[in-house]
Amino acid sequence: MTTTDALTRVVVPGQHLLAPLCGPRDVNVRAIESAFPAASIQIRGDEILIKGNESSHVGRLFEELIALIERGQELDDVTLGRVIQMVQADERPSEVLTHQVLRGSRGRHVRPKTAGQKRYVDAIERNVITFGIGPAGTGKSWLAMAMAVKALQAKEVQRIILTRPAVEAGERLGFLPGDLMAKIDPYLRPLYDALYDMIDTDGAQKLLERGVVEVAPLAFMRGRTLNNSFIILDEAQNTTPEQMKMFLTRIGFGSKVVVTGDATQVDVPDGRSGLSGLQHVLDGIDGLGFVRLGAGDVVRHRIVADIVAAYEERTSS
Repeated sequence: MTTTDALTRVVVPGQHLLAPLCGPRDVNVRAIESAFPAASIQIRGDEILIKGNESSHVGRLFEELIALIERGQELDDVTLGRVIQMVQADERPSEVLTHQVLRGSRGRHVRPKTAGQKRYVDAIERNVITFGIGPAGTGKSWLAMAMAVKALQAKEVQRIILTRPAVEAGERLGFLPGDLMAKIDPYLRPLYDALYDMIDTDGAQKLLERGVVEVAPLAFMRGRTLNNSFIILDEAQNTTPEQMKMFLTRIGFGSKVVVTGDATQVDVPDGRSGLSGLQHVLDGIDGLGFVRLGAGDVVRHRIVADIVAAYEERTSS
């Protein structure tokens, strides 16, 4: 890429890259011009000429897109939108979207889809305990499960322990049918779903039967010391301060912990969430990190991100 006097030239290293780069009927080019109104784009052979005050940003955007396509990334409108947002935030989408966490069941690649998710994955790699805090749809539990399976496959841990508080939200446990495990199963179901995304159903079932993967309510953690384990505490906003302290003091040697939660969805009866104010208490401890995800990290339907943003705006006003 060369830039002189608000003119940037990007050379596309191969004609085969132009079609996916520009999109059908240049739809990608039009989307980029819409996102950067101070820039105009012209395609001449294997060169992209960008004029205007934002030419250098758009040039870097095209270089990032070329790098993604060369690495096999499909450039649909959702991915293009995320790449544009990252470049506008001075981030490197080619480093984020090509970072492979795990090759899941059915050959599915597990990768971060936003810069926030990449920071979250990096924090899990780096720390003993990582807190992932953010709204629904930001991939907190899903990526934590991917990192747990990766650690198990690499023999960095001997087992995976998945836990969450069984907090009643509109339906009392006593009225649900079955024994205790049958009653708490609906609360643990999201963890099973994430596990089956990473490992095929038969393989996951064998790990559960052998106790290599354990799924249990938080109350079952009391009195235990968890060594050589990857432990995920999900829905941590529904712990009490006493439960959170109990859980964090269960951690033994060779273990890694991820705590996920959404501070806007507290269902603890008296509102005393074990997640509230915890960063202030634990900040500065070596090997412990907090990652906060927001509306920009939501990877579900676009309307979910809009709903989260609306609630965040209301909360801050």
